[in-house]
Amino acid sequence: MVDYDAEAEAYDATRGGRPRAEAAARAVLGLLPPDTATLLDLGCGTGIVTTRLTRPGLRVFGLDASPGMARMAAGRGVPVALASAAALPLPDARVDAVSAVWLLHLLRDPGAVAAVVAEAGRVLRPGGVFITTVDKDAGHDVGSDVDEVLAPHRWAGASDEAGAVTAYAAAAGLRPSGRARFRGHGQGRTPSAVAAGVLAGRYASLLDPHGTGPTATEALAARLRALPAPDTPRGEPTYDLRAFTRI
Repeated sequence: MVDYDAEAEAYDATRGGRPRAEAAARAVLGLLPPDTATLLDLGCGTGIVTTRLTRPGLRVFGLDASPGMARMAAGRGVPVALASAAALPLPDARVDAVSAVWLLHLLRDPGAVAAVVAEAGRVLRPGGVFITTVDKDAGHDVGSDVDEVLAPHRWAGASDEAGAVTAYAAAAGLRPSGRARFRGHGQGRTPSAVAAGVLAGRYASLLDPHGTGPTATEALAARLRALPAPDTPRGEPTYDLRAFTRI
């Protein structure tokens, strides 16, 4: 898995940078009710999206479990707390909105995802909204030769699968209330880069969480590198964003 403290300074440059962050922020803002006054951004990372969640009358706060990421966000002027999204340092019914962009797919344990969604529901005021990306990894390489190679190795029950997240939201008193999609600029991946990511363990929903062993992982990487034009990026991903309102 990614060491977020070690990668904090280089993270944005390898994840689409400003164009991707702007697309994500626009999509989140489009799902916020017009009277939203406070927004908590979970897993805010470097704050590159958080700083773009701006509109008149909206106060935005960040939270991340990585000290390196939190320092980057604070350096961008984000008021940020260092804490787990599964144990929010807030009382009940305190904020108008909670966002979680590219967070849930990192939590392989369904119980951990349910805990994060439950905490979001707990700190939301009645009528408040929880906004999260779902099916993150499935948005990459759709219909490409890379997708054909990876598809048999994706484990069923990815932690951010839309149906599962919707069920966790219902258990937390949240009902579906909106959806948006946005483009992941600068995220078209080459087979060579995907192979390197597989070997580095960067694909949280790719393999069974119990693993298939280093030999199988190396064989998968070799098949990716053997694809035609291994250094040519495939298409840009499209991300799926869902909104849930506190009943």
